[in-house]
Order: sequence, then structure tokens, then C-alpha cells
Amino acid sequence: MNQETNHTQKNQVDASSQPRRNFIKTSTALAGGAMLVPQFVYASEKPKKKLRIGIVGGRFGTSFHWHQHPDCEVTAVSDLRPERKKRLQTVYRCDNAYNSLEELVYDKNIDAVAVFTDAPLHVDHTIKAMNQGKHVISAVPAACGSVEEAFALKGIVEKTGLTYMMAETSYYQQATISARKFYEEKKFGDLFYCESMYQHDGLESLFFENGKPTWRHGFPPMWYPTHSTAHLISVTGERLTEVACHGWGDGSELLKGNPHGNNPFWNESAMFKTNRDHGFQVNVWWKGAHKGGERAEWIGSNMSFYGHHPNGMGPVIIRKGKQTEKDDAGFVRNLPNYEKYKQPMWWKTDMLPKELRFNSGHEGSHTFLTNEFVNAINENRRPAIDVYEALSYTVPGIIAHESALKGGALLKIPQFDRPAS
Repeated sequence: MNQETNHTQKNQVDASSQPRRNFIKTSTALAGGAMLVPQFVYASEKPKKKLRIGIVGGRFGTSFHWHQHPDCEVTAVSDLRPERKKRLQTVYRCDNAYNSLEELVYDKNIDAVAVFTDAPLHVDHTIKAMNQGKHVISAVPAACGSVEEAFALKGIVEKTGLTYMMAETSYYQQATISARKFYEEKKFGDLFYCESMYQHDGLESLFFENGKPTWRHGFPPMWYPTHSTAHLISVTGERLTEVACHGWGDGSELLKGNPHGNNPFWNESAMFKTNRDHGFQVNVWWKGAHKGGERAEWIGSNMSFYGHHPNGMGPVIIRKGKQTEKDDAGFVRNLPNYEKYKQPMWWKTDMLPKELRFNSGHEGSHTFLTNEFVNAINENRRPAIDVYEALSYTVPGIIAHESALKGGALLKIPQFDRPAS
């Protein structure tokens, strides 16, 4: 398989390097298990050691801001391709470059590795980095195509005790942050339903390069579910327990012979059940007449929040009203209150250090992901999207694709629960 991209890796600081007294301002824990993470670390008695990170993957890996975080420095980069390795060096102003991840992980001056390599390699590369004592942040998905990979990832994290974080951008989309705050404030009432869509027509342009197939050739849509599953799980802390999924394909020659079980589907649509008996619909589509993008709708008994729509509508809030009206058949129904929502740009606020208060990739999420990984290591705490959270986003998609291959069979989803502390 052509390795299209190298992977980035997470950095961390040893606990022994932590200041003796860190005064941490934390956000209120969310109901139902979701978490708002610590935001500030104030001055301590001795200078804080900077997290030293190595970045692997000169494509997506160049879109983060490690070198701009006040408590982090890029000390090495790597990509299999010389031109991408050079780009990493330029972006992060780093002279220390390796030809592969396998070489980089032996660098004793690195605390963490950012793995932004091909999706099927994420678990293998995480294991190699952690076996050399490195913390890891990886691109999505956390595991690819099998529950066995998910258990392998969980196993290496628990064995080494190192920090793992998945760089899921939907967690820190501006609308998702708003939904999380609404949920914390109990404004939804019972948030009984959520719908998320990730639509990305045109990915077939990445199926082949120089006449050779890349890892993206025929990649099953539900193996890439995390941009959607994070929209609900990161807000309420729910877990997905069952799924029935349907796939659509048109018999295209472009899909034939792909290395992912000869996946026949361009699009997959799943209905999940949560551990609170709520419904969650997820559409991941690679083909069709749609504008594309990532969006979600959070529907509650008292209030609903509709994120921006690619057709130009939203974001909007719907509140349960006390007035009634008659529909066109003469039946009485409640008349809801409808209001436009002016989306705050959370990246402008003190949720981020001053150095990172600028708009960034995937709806402002990249600076948040950078900040969260660095802070979690420096503060010696779990990151928001730790291995258990990451697998709760990832594994339901693996089972959903299995359901689609079985004609929409209802299947149980294995759980990766966080150990009791």
C-alpha cells in the first residue's frame, strides 16, 4: 500500500518535571460523564519544562500549532517523502529530521510524538512510539477496521501508563463547544436525539497516486465515524450500544478491488442506540449531490440547537413554546420559539492561551487540540479525548460497517470503559 502520509505523535513532560504547586482553574464537570477540561495553569515556583514533541506526517501534520504553544517545542520531524519532510521543517522551524517514524521514536530528546500517518497505520505507529516511552497524539480514527486493533491500542496505553489522545476536531468545533455548554447548563432538558452528518463528495480523487492505490481507495465510510460520533458523545458522555446501518454503492469500478474487504459502499447511514435509550443518527457519505461539511443537530425536550447548515441556514435555537397553532389539517400543535444564534468564537476567549487565540483548521479546533494535548501532559492529567473516549468514537463505526455488510442487521457494540479511579 502506498503510504500517502506520515503520522504525527504526542509529546509529554515527565511527572517529575512538573512544578511543585500548580494552581489549576477547572471547568465544572458535565452531567453524564462528559468533561470540560482545565483551562489555566498559573505561575509556579520554578520554570516549567517545555514539552518536546516530534511530528510525523508532512501533510495534515503541518496544520497544527505546536511551535506556537508557550509550553511546547518541536524537536524533530519525519516523513517518508523528502518534500513533505522539508515542509515540516519549514513550518515548525526544526532542523532535526528523520526519514521515518521508526527512526524518530528512538530520539531521547523527544517526550511525545504526533502521529499523522495513513489511517491503517495509527495503532502500529502508536505502539512503536509508546514502546520507546513516548506519549502520543494521533489523527483519526484511533483504530482502523477491527475491534482487535482497538483492544491493542487500549492495551499499550494501559501497559505503559503513557498519555494517548486522539485529535478529533469535532470535539472543539465552535458549535460543539456551545452544545456542551448548553448541556452543562441543562438547557436542553432531556437531550433525547442527535443527528450528525459528515459529507465529503470527491474523495475518489485521492484513491490513486502515480497509478498506485493509496489507503483511501474504497475506504469504508463508517470506518471514519469520529467527526460525527464526537458530536453527541463529547457533549453528553453517552455511549453507543447498538447499531443498524445501511450502505449505498453504485457498482462503480472505482470501488472494486479496494483493500478494505472490497468495500462496496460510497455512503453509509447508521441509527445508533445509546446507553440512555436515546437515538443517534449518523450519515457518513463520500458521494452524492450535497454541499458537504460536518454538522449536527441536538434535539431536546425543552430546547434544540441546530448547528450551521451547508445550505446557508443556522445556527438556530428552538425553544418549546407555550402558544399553540393549527396545522394545515386543523390539528393543534405547540408553536415553538425560534431564534437565530450568534455563534461565539470560543478561540477568541481565555479558553486558550493568548498565543493561540486565532482561527485555525476545522472550524477553529486545531489550536484547541494543540493546547489540550500539551496541557494534559504538563498537568499530569488525562486529556479530554483519551484512549477510552477515542475508542467510544471509533469502534461504533467499525460495527456499523459490519451491520451494513449484513444488510442492516442490528448489532451490539463492544464497550471500552474507563477504569474506575
